[in-house]
Amino acid sequence: MTSPSAQHAPGFDTLALNPATLANLQQLGYLQMTPIQAASLPPALLGQDLIAQASTGSGKTAAFGLALLARLNPRCFGVQALVLCPTRELADQVSAEIRRLARAEENIKVVTLCGGVPLRGQAQSLSHGAHIVVGTPGRVMDHLERQHLALDQLNTLVLDEADRMLDMGFFDDIATVARQCPKNRQTLLFSATYPEGIAKLSRQFMKEPQRITVQAQHSAGKIEQRWYEVKNSERLHAVSLLLAHFRPESSIAFCNTKQQCRDLVAVLQAQGFSALALYGELEQRERDQVLVQFANRSCSVLVATDVAARGLDIADLAAVINVDVTPDAEVHIHRIGRTGRGDAEGLALNLVSMDEMGSVGKIEVLQGRASQWQPVAELTPSGSGPLVPAMATIQIIGGRKEKIRAGDVLGALTGDMGYVREQVGKINVNEFSTYVAVERGIAEQVVSRLNAGRVKGKSVKARLVAEGG
Repeated sequence: MTSPSAQHAPGFDTLALNPATLANLQQLGYLQMTPIQAASLPPALLGQDLIAQASTGSGKTAAFGLALLARLNPRCFGVQALVLCPTRELADQVSAEIRRLARAEENIKVVTLCGGVPLRGQAQSLSHGAHIVVGTPGRVMDHLERQHLALDQLNTLVLDEADRMLDMGFFDDIATVARQCPKNRQTLLFSATYPEGIAKLSRQFMKEPQRITVQAQHSAGKIEQRWYEVKNSERLHAVSLLLAHFRPESSIAFCNTKQQCRDLVAVLQAQGFSALALYGELEQRERDQVLVQFANRSCSVLVATDVAARGLDIADLAAVINVDVTPDAEVHIHRIGRTGRGDAEGLALNLVSMDEMGSVGKIEVLQGRASQWQPVAELTPSGSGPLVPAMATIQIIGGRKEKIRAGDVLGALTGDMGYVREQVGKINVNEFSTYVAVERGIAEQVVSRLNAGRVKGKSVKARLVAEGG
């Protein structure tokens, strides 16, 4: 949770939290507060409205999670806290984190409301009572309109990654939801950048908010940045050169447009790289499959736009490649901050054409240092053959609806089928599907054994998920 440099950060025991919560934080390994937690928790626990500038990976979920849990009455089964997030992935992560933070309390019920999942099941969950709702603005509005969701007992509204919700055109939805919340609630707004829409939101829906800014989390030493000047026509090929030279085990390549994403994935796949694209127009099912494969190490390169990648928290990312320079210097900081997390070293590789030099100047001003330029000619392939991911992904038809749990799949593979735990990677159980990562060399064999065998006493259908390249 904290790096060695955070040794002098204040501990959670300096806050007015109950002993059970403090004991739970200790168990979770949350010892010292991150800068955003230390700055925002004291005023948040006093009930103040906050605008906090913080990026993914800075510990902001625990900051607002602890604040909203402190105000919760577990014996009252009305919705007392609502967290709005830009994407389903972020909403799922926030829900999981709040559940972990709430373990000290008796039966706190958290319901996640996002698109891509039938409304009926969500409405049923809400009808059984919920303390906390986490969701995307559109789906939360759907439930409000259908009167499945009542906010009359709400005491905390959280807007997480508010800048991205505004980017995605959610201003009116957020405003509609905020108007249905009680006037005397607390509002906590978290955002990596501070566009004009944030000021507009705070004027309309917040009471004298305290503004908190924490410096970008990554230090210059943790992330090695390299800049390469390229012609526009060389840009996509230069990405292949970077991958062949540095051979990062996993990397995100950021493009400014969906078309650039599609073009780059086509180039990389043609050259034998395992690459997948993530952009706004993908169906939820495709998006889920892409994210599962990247997170479980069956795909080496994720090619993404900023909006699509928002809310992803992929651990141990070896490199970030900026295929296009973003015109927004704060977005650049946000992009490269996805590598070099915790104690790891990170690599940020930037491709720049002449007409993007103005944007590089803005980034230099914000970072307070000059860019280190390298010649493209230094990029020579290292290692033998293309970069092949260590794992492959198998899809099993059947998920939570069939009461399948990760332990059932692991048990079938390591018990009945004789594989060892080390050959099996991440297992993701979704509503109707289960994805399991296995060592690439045994993937075909695992598929045929699953199709011939049983999981939880039932026959299942399994297939290898096709990947880029």
